[in-house]
Amino acid sequence: MKPDSNLIWIVILMVLTQFVAFYLVKDLDWKWVLFWAYAFGSCINHSTTLAIHEVSHNSAFGQCKPMWNRWFGIFANLPIGVPYSISFKRYHMDHHRYLGGDGIDVDIPTDFEGWFFCTTFRKFIWVILQPLFYAFRPLFINPKPISYLEIINTVIQITFDVAIYYVLGIKSLVYMLAATLLGLGLHPISGHFIAEHYMFLKGHETYSYYGPLNLLTFNVGYHNEHHDFPNIPGKSLPLVRRIAAEYYESLPHYNSWIKVLYDFVTDDTISPYSRVKRHQKGSVVLE
Repeated sequence: MKPDSNLIWIVILMVLTQFVAFYLVKDLDWKWVLFWAYAFGSCINHSTTLAIHEVSHNSAFGQCKPMWNRWFGIFANLPIGVPYSISFKRYHMDHHRYLGGDGIDVDIPTDFEGWFFCTTFRKFIWVILQPLFYAFRPLFINPKPISYLEIINTVIQITFDVAIYYVLGIKSLVYMLAATLLGLGLHPISGHFIAEHYMFLKGHETYSYYGPLNLLTFNVGYHNEHHDFPNIPGKSLPLVRRIAAEYYESLPHYNSWIKVLYDFVTDDTISPYSRVKRHQKGSVVLE
């Protein structure tokens, strides 16, 4: 349970890579802007959101420097285009403390999502629109007062977006936002949203994924391991599995996020309702 210093340099490299991409797409035809947004930018931006997930656990600078992690998360947020880092931290800690908590864990779909997105076609649309549901769901399930760090995150992000527009033009701005929307929607990496906690097998609430896309996602696929030890950086979660193999090898897991997406959309027994929801007892301490 110690910080991963390599995470800092990887995030800096990803952010700079997107800065270069912003410059390279500024004069391309629109079809190529959108092509590269999906083929390349989506991978970088989705990976960056999972780097922010790591930073939310203080994995960059350690538990003793929480504000360093918050500022670094705001920096990592820049190529995503939408202020995200600080709010994610606040809600994600609740997800770990109160997994499936009714009215607390905003990872749980709303009743409307479960009721409406219940057919193959509608579930397909739901997968495409996942980033929008994740963005607006907290406002309906567990709204929180805006913090000063969220204001700072928003001001910095909007200032950056405006600067991209004025310096590089509308195509670079669209590339950035499209990369985020496409990368968090119908995309192979987005399989982790569904793979992590949707109950494909009765009695199993959390699932790990051991496929190659862990290389792009800071091992977020090792999800049982992550929930058992949330303060261990993603790079060390494979070691957790090796050390405690007798606890993890027998658990159901995935090797393909694409298959998870396909099964979710086509299986009539699975829907946004396929989650465990808990009614909390006793006092609740929110982030």
